[in-house]
Amino acid sequence: MQETVQENKMREIFVEKVTLNCGTGGPGDKLEKSLKLLAKLSGMKPVSTKAGPNTRIPTWGVRPGLELGCRVTTRGKKAEELLKLFMSAKKNRLKESSFDNNGNFAFGIHEYLDIPGIEYDADIGIIGFELAITLARKGFRIRRRSLRKRSIPAKHKINKEDAINFMEKKYGAEIVKNDKK
Repeated sequence: MQETVQENKMREIFVEKVTLNCGTGGPGDKLEKSLKLLAKLSGMKPVSTKAGPNTRIPTWGVRPGLELGCRVTTRGKKAEELLKLFMSAKKNRLKESSFDNNGNFAFGIHEYLDIPGIEYDADIGIIGFELAITLARKGFRIRRRSLRKRSIPAKHKINKEDAINFMEKKYGAEIVKNDKK
């Protein structure tokens, strides 16, 4: 008699969101090009990110409210499609140091031309950007809901090993160990 092992649906990991971020260091032509790039890649309208109300660094020319970059957040199937596309640009290789202890990870793409199927656009030029991927499990909503907020129990949280295993199994990622010299 064959036994079937029932996998707990609450333990399944999924991609909650993929955030594309492009830091420009200030307003102007570079910011406009970054906004065009993120709109082209995601198919959504990006928003510009601004310096906080208490942020002032005179030597860098940063003052409160100054636009410093742009970002766009995708969720659902669109986020998974973008992650597959961007993983192919990285040749399905991620550094182990890209993962944090909460199951999230991030990596950068030096030039958007590395992405398969994306052609050079003279209006944009050559720009790189970062991705931040947030993983979740069912039940994570309890920390953000408006009534009866709770913290996620330790046994239900996603740790670094869970995130690495998820990326290896679902996306075929090769995790490169960090060599410290």
